[in-house]
Amino acid sequence: MEGTESKTRERTTTGNDGNQAAVNMELMSGKPLHRFVRNEPRSLGIVMLVFGCAELLMGFPLAKQNMTTSWTIYIPLWQGALFLVCGNLSIYTEIHPSKKMVTVSLAMYVVTLLGVFVSVGFRIYSLVEYSAFYSRSWYRDKDVIYQMLLGIESVLLTSSLCVLVLLIFLSTIARLALKSTHSQVIFQHIPTPRSDKT
Repeated sequence: MEGTESKTRERTTTGNDGNQAAVNMELMSGKPLHRFVRNEPRSLGIVMLVFGCAELLMGFPLAKQNMTTSWTIYIPLWQGALFLVCGNLSIYTEIHPSKKMVTVSLAMYVVTLLGVFVSVGFRIYSLVEYSAFYSRSWYRDKDVIYQMLLGIESVLLTSSLCVLVLLIFLSTIARLALKSTHSQVIFQHIPTPRSDKT
C-alpha cells in the first residue's frame, strides 16, 4: 500500500531447558514517509496555525489606516490564510501519511515561502517609510499612530521570519521524504548463546 508505513518492534522471550533466551526481532521500515512523520509536522503545524491566526487578527488595525501598510496589498489576509492551510495540511499529513499528502504539503510550503518573501520585502519597505515619516517634525502630532503601526508591522515581520524558518525546515524534510522511492526492510534476529550442559 502506498499510503501507510508502519514501524513494528516485537520482543519475545522463549524458554529452552529452563534457560531463557531473549530473541529480539526488530522490523524497521525505511520507507520515505517516516522521514517526514518522525520530525513531527503536526506540532509545527499547530505553531503555524497560531501564527496564521495572529496574522489575521493583527492585520485588522492596519485596514483603517490611510498610510501605506501591509494591508495595502492585503498581506494579512492571504498570508494568514496560507499559514492556516499549511498548518492544517501538516497536521493532517502526520495523522494520515501518504505520498500524495506529502506532495500537496510540499507544494503549499513552496507557495507560502514565495508569499513570505513578498510580505517580508513589503514590510521592510513599510518600516523604512514609517521611520522616515516619524523623523519629520510635522508628523510629531501623530506620534501614537506611527508607534502603533511600527509595532504591528515589526511583530508581523518577526512572525513572518519565524514561519519562514519553519517552512524551510518542513520543505526540506518533505523533499527528502519524497526523494527516496524504494523501500527497505531490515530484519534483525539476535539469539542468546545456548549452553549445552547435561
